[in-house]
Amino acid sequence: MTQIMTQTIIKNLTVDSCLTLIGVSWSQFQSLETAFESIRGVRFTYLDGTLEIMTVSPEHEDTKSTISVLLQAYLREKDIRFYVRGSPTLGSENLKAKKEPDESYNLQTKKVIPDLVIEVVFTSGGINKLEIYQRVGVPEVWFWEDGVLSIYYLREEYEQVERSELLPELDIELLVRYINYFDQYDAVTEFLKALRN
Repeated sequence: MTQIMTQTIIKNLTVDSCLTLIGVSWSQFQSLETAFESIRGVRFTYLDGTLEIMTVSPEHEDTKSTISVLLQAYLREKDIRFYVRGSPTLGSENLKAKKEPDESYNLQTKKVIPDLVIEVVFTSGGINKLEIYQRVGVPEVWFWEDGVLSIYYLREEYEQVERSELLPELDIELLVRYINYFDQYDAVTEFLKALRN
């Protein structure tokens, strides 16, 4: 059944597309995840029996990289110790949730759970990503969608905030300007100049 399902899913996926399956058991999810291990650019999100299978485009990856290099430039400029965590799989069968963030960081020390997760949204499914990150216990989540950066900080539940709670001195408007910049290399160069003025 998994082979037939895998072939059907592959036929229905295009670049930056999302396929949502309802009523998927944890073992079915794991089987599908294993079947797709060798296929690049496919991401899985699982929450309470709902599975999203999403493909990512080169534009998605470029945007993610731009945010990442700008954030790292800021952290180095401000002498804030950080550890790039990449896209570790977060969640478990017990939490009935699992997701790979687009990018993640620990600040000051290495930890099992990232302090900050970044999600770049080109195509969105129906799963509430914040619910997954809340179950995992990620303190801060950034969503980049349509040229806008939305920041959520976990208290009892996630609250949208104007500034990063983890990086309160970071000028979000300035960061957004350079995420939207025409060239990644120039964006970092100009961002650093702006930080030093």
